[in-house]
Amino acid sequence: MKQGTVNPKIVSEKVWLAARKKLLEKEKAFTQLRDDLTETRRKLPMVKVEKEYVFDGPRGSVSLRDLFEGRRQLIVYHFMFYPDRDQGCKHCSCVMDNIAGSLIHLSARDTSFAVVSRAPIRKIEEFKARMGWDFCWVSSFRNDFNYDYLVTLDPEKGHSIYNYKRTDLVGELPGLSVFFREDDLILHSYSTYMRGLDMFLVMYHLLDVTPLGRQEESGNSMSAGEASWIRFHDKHGAESEHLLTGAHACCSE
Repeated sequence: MKQGTVNPKIVSEKVWLAARKKLLEKEKAFTQLRDDLTETRRKLPMVKVEKEYVFDGPRGSVSLRDLFEGRRQLIVYHFMFYPDRDQGCKHCSCVMDNIAGSLIHLSARDTSFAVVSRAPIRKIEEFKARMGWDFCWVSSFRNDFNYDYLVTLDPEKGHSIYNYKRTDLVGELPGLSVFFREDDLILHSYSTYMRGLDMFLVMYHLLDVTPLGRQEESGNSMSAGEASWIRFHDKHGAESEHLLTGAHACCSE
C-alpha cells in the first residue's frame, strides 16, 4: 500500500462489529496456523557444528561456545557490516532497534543472543556506541562463519546460495541462525533470511494493524529496496528527536 492511500468506509457501530468479528475468525485461524508452524520448526533435525569458530570480541578472542554464556540455546543475528565500511546496514540497524529491548528476557528461558558481522571489531564497537546498543557483537572477519551460514556471498569462492537457492546477489546479506548446545555438542537447528526476518520487526506488526499499513509499494519487505524511509535511529530528523530523548509531548509534565 502506498503512503496516504486510504478511503475509509464509515459505518454504524453494529456494522463495524459484524465486520470485526468476521475478521477475528480469520485471525484465529492464522494464529492456529502460526502455532502449528512453530511446532514444526521446533522439531527440525539438527546438524553438528564441526568447525571451531573463533571470533574477535571487544576483550579478545571468543569461540562459538563462549557466545552461549553457559546457556543451552544461542540466537545469532547476521548483521550486514562490510569490512571496508565505517557503519553497518541501516536496515539491519532497524532490525536490532526492534529486537534490542527484548533481549534481557531471553536469559530467563536458557537462551543467549549475539550479533555477528565481518567488519573489524574496532568498527563494530564504534558503531555500537553510536547506536547506544549493549548486546554482544563480535567480528567473524577471520573465520568462515558468514560464508558457512550463507550470509556472505562471493561467487568466485563458490558462495552463491542465499535463502536456500542460487542467487546473483553478492556481498553481505542479513539472516538469523539458531544453535543448540547438548553437552559437548553444538548443533545448528535453524536459519532464516529475507522475509523470514519479518516476524522480528515489531514496528511492522504495529503498522499492520493501522489503516495505512506499512506504506510501502508491496507492503511486505524491508529487504527488497522498498523501505527507503528506513533511517539510522539518530538520522530520522527533528520530528523523531523526542523518541530518542524521551521527551514525549503527550506524557511530559
